[in-house]
Amino acid sequence: MSDVKGLRAARVAETEERILAAAHELFVRDGYAATTLTAVADAARVAPRTVYVRFGTKADLLRRVVDVAIVGDTQDLDVQSREWYQAALVAPTVDERIGLLADGSAALMARAGDVFAVAQQAEPLEPVIAAAARAGRAATRDSMRSFFTALRDDGLLPAGVDLDWLCDTAGVLAHANTYLLVRETLGWTTDQYRTWLRATWQRLIAAAATPDR
Repeated sequence: MSDVKGLRAARVAETEERILAAAHELFVRDGYAATTLTAVADAARVAPRTVYVRFGTKADLLRRVVDVAIVGDTQDLDVQSREWYQAALVAPTVDERIGLLADGSAALMARAGDVFAVAQQAEPLEPVIAAAARAGRAATRDSMRSFFTALRDDGLLPAGVDLDWLCDTAGVLAHANTYLLVRETLGWTTDQYRTWLRATWQRLIAAAATPDR
């Protein structure tokens, strides 16, 4: 019986991954408004009812697509639980921690940037997407606060640093909206964004310890 349940669960997971991959491709290619659940079902080679049963609405499907793109898989682990983020919390030097955080943040944007742009299209129309975007910004703020608080607690920040200012300012750089803005207006690649994050976060640490910044 357990083998049967295991096979059934594996089929369910495989079907969900296929639907999510198809939805990701269609949302990015055609935009939010033009993508239909029926089109997603056809692309995923499943019945339309399967998509409706698993995801309910197009907004809920997009939200799930964004969530999966952010972390890179369908596991129920948020960004702060991911190996790359945990490594950034415990590396021995500030430079190594900043580098790991910049690497992970840039990789996240490379995976999710295109669907973040789709979510921006949908946000004014879909309360579900608007709420998810607010939650995402809050999660980004929280993860940055955890990172810089760990630096302070481990004695790796300069004396007198303004932790609140540092967390708030550094966090803005990690928001999806910031990535999309520099990608659109400056034409930056993900590598350029990574380099900018690393250099600017390092400079902000010094600035946060300067009273007259």
